[in-house]
Amino acid sequence: MLRRLVTIGAAAFLIAGAAMAETPAYEWPLPTWMPPPPVPADNPMSAAKVDLGRHLFHDARLSRDGTVACVSCHVQARAFSDGRTVAVGIHGTTGAKNAPGLANVGYLPVLTWANPHMRSLEFQALIPIFGENPDEMGSTGQEATILATLAADPYYAAAFPRAFPDHPAPDLFTITRALAAFQRSLISVTSPYDAFKRQGDKTALSEAARRGEQLFFDHRFECYHCHSGVHFTDTLQTARMPEAEVGFHNTGLYRDYPAAVPGLIELTGRPQDAGRFRTPSLRNVAVTAPYMHDGSIPDLRAVIAHYAAGGRAPDHPQKDGMIQGFVATEAEIADLIAFLESLTDQNFLTDPRLSDPWPESHPARARRMMPPAGG
Repeated sequence: MLRRLVTIGAAAFLIAGAAMAETPAYEWPLPTWMPPPPVPADNPMSAAKVDLGRHLFHDARLSRDGTVACVSCHVQARAFSDGRTVAVGIHGTTGAKNAPGLANVGYLPVLTWANPHMRSLEFQALIPIFGENPDEMGSTGQEATILATLAADPYYAAAFPRAFPDHPAPDLFTITRALAAFQRSLISVTSPYDAFKRQGDKTALSEAARRGEQLFFDHRFECYHCHSGVHFTDTLQTARMPEAEVGFHNTGLYRDYPAAVPGLIELTGRPQDAGRFRTPSLRNVAVTAPYMHDGSIPDLRAVIAHYAAGGRAPDHPQKDGMIQGFVATEAEIADLIAFLESLTDQNFLTDPRLSDPWPESHPARARRMMPPAGG
């Protein structure tokens, strides 16, 4: 399957043509203190490209049967996660991993939970569309039908030439680049904690959240060792960083990790990588439950209990050394949760520039399978 995807990806990325026409500089929705994410030289940002990607992201016609769009597993109100334990694709097919949120995904030098080679949003877009283990959108073999459907849509007939004037037809080259551009626009940096920490608004945080901040950065809890920096993850690259920072950790979740989700060891074959998964960002963490790579921890209180116990499998030989366990009072737990809730960016969760652009009656929305309200 991976070989087929590599072949598809190569076809998409090696399409030759004239250099793309110059487009106006993209205006990043960023404060001055936050540099933009890195952008590939062969896929410069433009407003037209982002708008096209937004439509594709919300278009269920990219799936085999018109029921699943990217948004089916990445819902804006949940910071582009889905509230399920594990992702669900066409025909109700369940995957083995929890759908990660996409807030600030453009800053991630490594995508997915445990694949050190998945470094390109452009290439990664092919996996949900054509991947077969498990079926997500299930579109293998349907490329011609999907491209013809998109080409016949009046919006796309104008949008593809506008975004790619030297490559105006819908194909995998343009679809994957537009989807990647939209995902890079998913910037979340306006939480109450940002207002407090970066803008000097001392009223932005409650007293409980302020106490929780002190606990978060305390050596007794050790949260900040893995959830560090501006995006609360040790996996990060900005346009100003010459080298990427990448963190994979075993958090003592299982004594024997299931064969379906063994962690980084699946790709590296190294015993020391058993149970190691990429560190997720904690931005908007209060709305992205359930937690961990397999969605096995239901809420923030249970996450804190997991780390307080030193993990469910505290004796795992590869467990990260920072996870030693701790004792916390009920008041401290409440304060720590208040701090984590202060990382919720309501502007990001409701920004109309990121929401579904298709009218209710449009076939792009037809029969789309959406996550249940309660998870």
